[in-house]
Amino acid sequence: MKYIFIVQGEGRGHLTQAITLEKLLRKNGHEVVEILVGKSKSRKIPEFFKRKTQAPIREFFSPNFIPSQKNKKANIPKSIVYNILNLGKYIKSMSFINKRIKESNADIVINFYELLTGLTYLIYNIQTPQISIGHQYLFLHKDIKLPQNNSTGIFLLNLYTRLTSIGSCKRLALSFRRMDNDNQKKIHVIPPLLREEVLKLTPGNKGYIHGYMLNSGFSEYITEWHNRNKNIPLRFFWDKKGADKIEKIDETLSFYNIDDVEFLNQMKDCMAYASTAGFESICEAIYLGKPILMVPAHIEQECNAFDAMQSGVGIADESFDLNKLVDFSKGYKPVHEFKSWVNSAECRILSEITDVYIHRIPFQWILRKRQAIAKYAHL
Repeated sequence: MKYIFIVQGEGRGHLTQAITLEKLLRKNGHEVVEILVGKSKSRKIPEFFKRKTQAPIREFFSPNFIPSQKNKKANIPKSIVYNILNLGKYIKSMSFINKRIKESNADIVINFYELLTGLTYLIYNIQTPQISIGHQYLFLHKDIKLPQNNSTGIFLLNLYTRLTSIGSCKRLALSFRRMDNDNQKKIHVIPPLLREEVLKLTPGNKGYIHGYMLNSGFSEYITEWHNRNKNIPLRFFWDKKGADKIEKIDETLSFYNIDDVEFLNQMKDCMAYASTAGFESICEAIYLGKPILMVPAHIEQECNAFDAMQSGVGIADESFDLNKLVDFSKGYKPVHEFKSWVNSAECRILSEITDVYIHRIPFQWILRKRQAIAKYAHL
């Protein structure tokens, strides 16, 4: 079968999931013919993604969150205004997505939480089946528990999530733990899509704290804490434009430009992990038995953090107070059930995806018959 991927380019989670799924599909005799990646002025495609994928990559302009200058978290009003002003560019992007789907002759579209994919299916008459994949679809599940302190934010997040999956025949919800499917909402619960490199690592502990920041502005918090605690080494990753590969502040603090190989090398031997609560890196840390501090940058990451805490794998905070992470790590015990759940991913995900194609064949036959009957009736 032929697939076309459409990937939200913000952060590293959706990108690494796309890398893993492409490799999994090729390993099992399928073909990914093209990868479309959403970009913005503040977002660039990391070099590791270009190196690790085989299919041709094409970029399109996509909606983005604008960080607040005050606390570096997403500024919702500013983000809304920014995206409204760029509406014309998004309309062109949807036309581009529609054209690429049709010209690729793909059998199935795999959508990694890109908003414009759902809107393209809403506007255009696209017959190619779409599968949406992401942790966010779990937030629509009838049995999920979410934080109660921001009902408006959760409503808007779930509205956004539904929009990304317009036209989808399945929503594959990546989950920290096993849950029943929610068939009424087309939600099928599957394990996280971790890269093969993660599964092969043997973790150690060299006494430093490893971290990842979605917004490079969070570096101010890290530097402030470091100035008071220079005895604990810190190695943090960011995607700051124009930054050197490694910016060494002093002997115990360094900032790294995001790179998949180096990121995992640092994850493997850290004592603990701090991040802005992106699903993918949380899963990597859990798999390697690392205690986690999560500092959500927006409502989606607040839900990620809340869900992770339900599984007892980490703590959440409003800032990078690494003292709390150091204290939490002292009594931390790895969650062994998580490994077996992750290791079942390949067979479960392949079954979910190929099932769509099997059921597509009779649908297409019925569609052609209906079109033929309509044409004959018109004559």
